[in-house]
Amino acid sequence: MRAVLLAAGMGERLREIVQTIPKPMIMYDGKPILQHNIELCRQYGVKEIYINTHHLAENIMEYFGDGARFGVKIYYSYEPELLGTSGALNNFRHQLDGEYFYVLYADNYSRFNLRMLRTAFQRNKCIGVIAFHYRDDVRESGVGEFDKDERIVRFLEKPGKGLTTSHWVNAGIYYLSPEIFDYIPQGFSDFGRDVFPRLLEEGVPLCGIRSRMALKAFDTPELLRASIEGGSEYRREKAHRH
Repeated sequence: MRAVLLAAGMGERLREIVQTIPKPMIMYDGKPILQHNIELCRQYGVKEIYINTHHLAENIMEYFGDGARFGVKIYYSYEPELLGTSGALNNFRHQLDGEYFYVLYADNYSRFNLRMLRTAFQRNKCIGVIAFHYRDDVRESGVGEFDKDERIVRFLEKPGKGLTTSHWVNAGIYYLSPEIFDYIPQGFSDFGRDVFPRLLEEGVPLCGIRSRMALKAFDTPELLRASIEGGSEYRREKAHRH
């Protein structure tokens, strides 16, 4: 199994913090967020991991190296200019050719069951499966609407007020067919703004898994503070149980 971990984002809303470390290297529960994602992938049988980098790329490469001490093989791609969440995959196209693979946004934290994505993929015969989690306020998220099964019928990126009644938002965790490369243009492109809407417009089956999983984002100082405090609570609860 293979996975692409997207780690090139600038984290501009965390300016003071990301001056010295790339956003995916922010510490959570004693480890960089990126390390949590690598370990999640390994837990579900991923052996090869592809990481795109940009801001302070050397910090990531020096810390993780070839991946041996984390039980995986890691390959890197440096982006002099950001290519976007989907455009980044083009640098790994030859390595991923003919393979089904995961994509994870490496600056989020979750313990999502990746096997659920593969199961849904096999059940629905679609080009890809997106993990969704519930959020009350969806205005800053990619939002999915579904038919009575698991097929996505509409995807809106950061919808305005009243444009959707759905509260299921993109968790940044995908399982994709290599056919996805037929819909990713060269240069900059974004899954939520470019690729997913195009798939739906062309009638290409795209599915989703809806889960009440806890997902922690670190996009703003407020979210970072809340996530770190939540991590401390998790550690206390875990210690109390044992």
